[in-house]
Formats: sequence, structure tokens, C-alpha cells
Amino acid sequence: MKNRRHDLIKKIIEEDVIETQEALAEALRARHVRVTQATISRDIKELFLIKVPAGGGRYRYAVSPPEHVQLSETRMKRLFKDNVVHCDFSENIVLVKTVPGGANTVASALDATDWKEMLGTVAGDDTIFVLVKPKEAVEIVAERIHELLR
Repeated sequence: MKNRRHDLIKKIIEEDVIETQEALAEALRARHVRVTQATISRDIKELFLIKVPAGGGRYRYAVSPPEHVQLSETRMKRLFKDNVVHCDFSENIVLVKTVPGGANTVASALDATDWKEMLGTVAGDDTIFVLVKPKEAVEIVAERIHELLR
């Protein structure tokens, strides 16, 4: 449901000028998707939506270009402190446990880093697997994650 809603949100903001969270919620409801303001707010964060000029002094939501997705260290630390509850590793996989519903956002932030040892992430609802290469670098990646939690 969440992935479907995210895809729909992207489609809506590409096709229509959506200036507020309430306008986005109304557009979703018009398409028979039940949402709350809290859900919309969380979706905007998870999708890294930004506001861009729409003309006439107005602003609209847009999908941020991939190069702007990388978060500052301060934002990464806040994201991790708010969402990550545990981190461990085995062989060449780092396991990151999050609060329920937090894995996609954290995995997306990890994917946007320039950590060369990290090949990619797989996220569920509250669990992320981070694939590391070479295997010897797994402790380095796990330590970077622990550092974001401090």
C-alpha cells in the first residue's frame, strides 16, 4: 500500500500543482486513498519532496533530483537517532533494525551516501540489510552507522 501511495504521490505532483499537504491529501482521497496529515508528512520526508517555484510567488511540491538527496551529517544523525534501534553485522552484511515503518527512509539515506564499501541495501518495514564489499570492510560500515547514533 505504501509503495502504491508513493508512486501515486509522485504521479500527482508531476501532473498537478500541489502547494500544500492538505491539497496532496485531497488529491489522494479523490483517488480513493485514505490518508491522514501525519501520513502525508511522513511520505513527503520519505520521498524527499521539495518545494519549487510555481510562478506568481507560489510554490509546489516536486521530487528532488537524485544529486540533492544526500543528507547533511546533522540530518543523517537526526534521522538515525529517531529511527535506528540496533545495528549489528555478520560476514559481509550489516543488519540495521529501525522503529516500525522506518527502514525505507533509513535505507534510502544510506543508499545516498558515498560509502564505497557499501554495495546497496534491502529494506523491509523495520529491518535493513546492507551488503558490504569487501567482507573485511563490514566493521567500518557498522562503525559509521554507530557513529551516526552518537
